[in-house]
Amino acid sequence: MTLALEPVAPLLVFGWGNLSRGDDALGPLFIERLRVVATSSAAVDYLDDYQLQIEHALDLVGRQRVLFVDASLSCRAPFEATQLRAAPDSSFTSHALSPQALLQVFSDLRAEAPPSCTLLAIRGERFELGAPPSSAALAHLAAALAWTTDWLDASQ
Repeated sequence: MTLALEPVAPLLVFGWGNLSRGDDALGPLFIERLRVVATSSAAVDYLDDYQLQIEHALDLVGRQRVLFVDASLSCRAPFEATQLRAAPDSSFTSHALSPQALLQVFSDLRAEAPPSCTLLAIRGERFELGAPPSSAALAHLAAALAWTTDWLDASQ
């Protein structure tokens, strides 16, 4: 018996982070706001989660391009966009891994190259439990949203 798969949008925007840890909320906040402001006619799916997990490799199936979005303490402000490549990551567990390791899981599982993937790292400053997102991080979020409009339009 063959299961029919539902068609997926060619683009996926996937943000992750902890809404309870200050600027770590940038990934999910990005997804929440992009859903409201995106004007591209491109077919896009949006996904947010607490962290990347091996099961998310299945969310890449059938995609042409994927934008991963996360908060970062080490990127330049307001954000950095980097092309990703599959790579093994010895630090990953079955419950958390890097985007590069997720692409490697996809490659190992499907025996094919993953779709084109970009990491959008948004500069955060405070990640304390119970803290709200900082004003600087929210300004960086706004700049990242503006950049993403061009990323979405590039697929057309």
